[in-house]
Amino acid sequence: MKAFIYRKYGPPDVLQLEEIPRPVPSSREILIKVIATSVNRTDCANLRAKPAIMRLSMGLFKPKNPILGTEFSGEVIETGEQVTAHKPGDKVFGFADFGLRSHAEYLLLQPSIAFDKVPKRINMQQAAGCIEGMHYAYNIINKISLNPGDQVLVNGATGGIGTAALQLLHHMGMKITAVCNTDNIELALSLGAIEVIDWQKEDFTQSDKTYHAVLDVAGKSTFGQCRHLIRPGGAYISSELGPWSQNVGYSLLTAIFKSVPFTKGRKVKFPYPPNIMTSIRLLVGLIEEGHFTPVIDRIYPFEQIPEAFGYVEKGHKTGNVIISLT
Repeated sequence: MKAFIYRKYGPPDVLQLEEIPRPVPSSREILIKVIATSVNRTDCANLRAKPAIMRLSMGLFKPKNPILGTEFSGEVIETGEQVTAHKPGDKVFGFADFGLRSHAEYLLLQPSIAFDKVPKRINMQQAAGCIEGMHYAYNIINKISLNPGDQVLVNGATGGIGTAALQLLHHMGMKITAVCNTDNIELALSLGAIEVIDWQKEDFTQSDKTYHAVLDVAGKSTFGQCRHLIRPGGAYISSELGPWSQNVGYSLLTAIFKSVPFTKGRKVKFPYPPNIMTSIRLLVGLIEEGHFTPVIDRIYPFEQIPEAFGYVEKGHKTGNVIISLT
């Protein structure tokens, strides 16, 4: 089978298309023919091993796992003798933030991998690019207490996580202010925002409005920059660690102490996302009920995975970037 291999951390040109043996499932594994996969922020971080602390699990000097890819949609080709819930021909999709090896023509699903059957309302390309965004969006939003009608600002509102967050918050009845670029204003409004701030024309951190929560799913701001935007008792969450991992530190401080002078009654939450299967079940339900539609920016052929990485690393993708193997 063909697969993109990387034997050292670095830019997209370290990826090489090679022919390697097709994997063989054990008694509890499932062999998948990959129909589509994605290139997302997680993949880009894994490619370069940034932040550097990732090397402790990924490999200190070189990758332990030479094939990238965290999302997929595909067809079950073969199952181990102990597998009873799935059969050849099933169309499935899945995600693993530690890596699935889905940038290849075939992959093995182990019992620990979170996956499900593809909902009938979406196609296989859409299925390959919707779990990561929803998983992280859900695990940002579920860290805070929100009520219908609450005001929420979402920075990075039209990326993979952002488009999922808008749709989920809209389904929950929130009043959303979206921060995005000029070209995506109409998209943000169509996904549930009632107000849009164009970051190409104004700095959202200079606003005099306040919100119950500020969700920076692009990871471009700091709590210090956003503190005045948050109402007392409200919360700030970023998808990144922040300078000197401050978001982790502040989240611990505000969880332990009722009053922290710098936060002035605002909470900082860190969105640790523990259970992918819970996110997938939520996603499937929302899709089947018509409350969620994956947003696709570009679809690249399999041979152009390095180009897809280069595009995603620019940081301005809209929704998701898909790799098609058909």
